[in-house]
Amino acid sequence: MVELSVLDLVPVSEGKTPRDALLNARELAGHVERLGYRRYWVAEHHNMVGIASAATSVVVGDIAGHTSTIRVGAGGIMLPNHSPLVIAEQFGTLESLYPGRIDLGLGRAPGTDRLTMLALRRDYSAADTFPQDVLELQALLGPLQPGQTIQAVPGTGTNVPLWILGSSLYGAQLAAMLGLPYAFASHFAPDALFQAIDVYRAKFEPSESLSTSHAMAGVDVIIADSDAEASHLFTSIQMRFADMFRNARGYLKPPIQDIETYWTPAEKAQASRMLACSFVGSPAKVRAELRTFVESTGVDELMVASAIHDHDARLRSYELLAGLGLQRREA
Repeated sequence: MVELSVLDLVPVSEGKTPRDALLNARELAGHVERLGYRRYWVAEHHNMVGIASAATSVVVGDIAGHTSTIRVGAGGIMLPNHSPLVIAEQFGTLESLYPGRIDLGLGRAPGTDRLTMLALRRDYSAADTFPQDVLELQALLGPLQPGQTIQAVPGTGTNVPLWILGSSLYGAQLAAMLGLPYAFASHFAPDALFQAIDVYRAKFEPSESLSTSHAMAGVDVIIADSDAEASHLFTSIQMRFADMFRNARGYLKPPIQDIETYWTPAEKAQASRMLACSFVGSPAKVRAELRTFVESTGVDELMVASAIHDHDARLRSYELLAGLGLQRREA
């Protein structure tokens, strides 16, 4: 029916350390590999104590080194923060070490706040050249051209698959124009999901790297043995989003009994809108809801985020998801 993949923000739970989070990522990657998931992606975020994936390419390498078959990559690298040459070298190195297993998703947001963006020595206008930077990166990962004086070593000729990430029509149009796979960030910004997927499908131009369109949607999924238990676990994510509006980003908090005592009506409304593509409950409930979502969007792949405070409960959620019968197996 659909491919299943994992988006791991490598959350640092309250009372734990970044090392704990990174070791949990290793374990989760091996776990979902055995369950048949297609990809395992981590994302670039900076100056956030609750997310341990800032050095994204390093984390990708560690996870790839502790798995053997699952595709591993970035979902994504915020390209305006970097020189395309440096990213080509990093991911060319990863592809050289783990051939045929590396993905490179690209976004144009800073992945942080404005002050941290400046600390990254990033020009605020750098996002304006995102399409040109994608093309430059694609060329650096492609075959060496006659007269080419600058090349990525390793990188040249590795042809690491590129993905365009987005939460608006901009990314959909760019992915379609370049003939690249597209991933929509509906796990936190669902408003334009249907329109973006429609635009991407309608305007897709086949390329050397992709003959037909391939659309992925990010979703939050928490499955437990009962609806009540899953809803309890989900309060950690709900609190995280409420804290964002308070400018109080921190560690992933343990779940609480009643989320209504935590957030204001305005915070609830905003968080609920951003978390509209969240599927929380027992296996039967989530199976029915995800099937409806896949049928209505027509996406080829689900990129599943599950920020659960308790690591064992997180492992269990992904295990239950794999058992729902949604996944299309590779031939």
